[in-house]
Amino acid sequence: MRTGWSPVGRSVTELRQASFHAERRKALSDAFPGETIVVPTGREQVRANDMHYRFRAGSDFAWLTGDLDPEGVLVLHATASGHDAVLYRRPGRGVDSEEYFASLQYGELWRGRRETLAESTTMLGIECRDLQDLDPVLDRIARGRVRVLRDLDADIDARFAVETPAAPETTGSGLAFTLAELRLVKDPWELEQLQEAVDATVRGFEDVARILPPTGTVPERLIEGVFGARARVEGNGVGYESVVAAGPNATTVHWTANTGRTRSGELILMDMGVEGRNLYTADLTRTLPVSGSFTAVQREVYDIVLAAQQAGIDAIKPGVSIRAIRQACMEVLAEGVQDLGLLPRAAGGVSATDSPRYRRWTLHGFGHMLGIDVHDCAASWPDRFQHGVIEENHVLTVEPGLYFQPNDELVPEELRGIGIRIEDDVHVTADGCRNLSAALPRHATEVENWLAAQRESGPRIPTEL
Repeated sequence: MRTGWSPVGRSVTELRQASFHAERRKALSDAFPGETIVVPTGREQVRANDMHYRFRAGSDFAWLTGDLDPEGVLVLHATASGHDAVLYRRPGRGVDSEEYFASLQYGELWRGRRETLAESTTMLGIECRDLQDLDPVLDRIARGRVRVLRDLDADIDARFAVETPAAPETTGSGLAFTLAELRLVKDPWELEQLQEAVDATVRGFEDVARILPPTGTVPERLIEGVFGARARVEGNGVGYESVVAAGPNATTVHWTANTGRTRSGELILMDMGVEGRNLYTADLTRTLPVSGSFTAVQREVYDIVLAAQQAGIDAIKPGVSIRAIRQACMEVLAEGVQDLGLLPRAAGGVSATDSPRYRRWTLHGFGHMLGIDVHDCAASWPDRFQHGVIEENHVLTVEPGLYFQPNDELVPEELRGIGIRIEDDVHVTADGCRNLSAALPRHATEVENWLAAQRESGPRIPTEL
């Protein structure tokens, strides 16, 4: 069994994005002079017995290295002039190793070829060393000033005290917070990745529209599966669990069970996004009339949500506070709820949002940051939401909604069971913003025309472009 095998090699070149990863490591180095930094990616998680879930690299680790394989650990060793970056990873052992044949988890005969350390060093543009050499390194650096990105690798967490000699990781100067702040501004390569993910997501919505019948009924999970096929063909898969919510299910904001069915005359809300091969994800929502045309009351609610979204988009430019964008959306939603007769008219000079009652039907904020995570830079978001401003090359979603529960006795029967959300992905430019998902229609009549055109084109099988 172990004889007669020739080595399997290949020619590799440095990845185009390697220079961007190097710049990011430099920015992190500058933030923590004199401190060693440890960033793991995590390990494969057991699904059952000897089967594992598909691995997804840790976002910060991937942002700093470009390495998407499991078990890697980035160490930035403090030096007098900054840091020396070393990536510890599990390399391919080759046909001369016991592992190649015998290990179901790591053997290349079973799992496929992995890069050698030399290949990884060339591709990623960072010195790569064998993961087997990491233990003595961690023992040594544990005696100095070190920061560890936690909750990704239990073995590494256990080696270090919660509070290092430098500073508690729970403070605003913590490693997770700093990484989140650094990741907020997207570089040109990241913007390309996000646009590619958005474009693939638009094609996924087209795929779904083509199999959505105007009469009869189909399962929500069929729609989920059709979009999932596009996500797997053009990316890693979906960036988050798809929300496919037909009829009253649309009033549940995080409806991911997808156990319902479409019905003519009702709406279907779909919140879905493709995660690209380099982990950047889109996040789009459209609410479609299953029959092909909005009813009068559906259109009235839809137009309120659209106007609120447009108000939020119009408010976005560098220097504007995040709270101001939220307020722009919520003012329109609250006034719309007044127009529907659900709120009393405010006295002159009093905002419709001064009464918290409108929140009964809005449920959530206006959006979130977007990038290598769907809720990107979450470690900095609470502070940003309260006190932060938008900067050039931020990317965020704008996604207001109105939700009238089927059992809500404070709304007329014709509104009960209607849930509408519209979501787009927006790149903040020097003088305003650009809608990355503008190719997917938003206005009610345009949505109806787009849906008709997709249905006329007929179903298609996603193929790699």
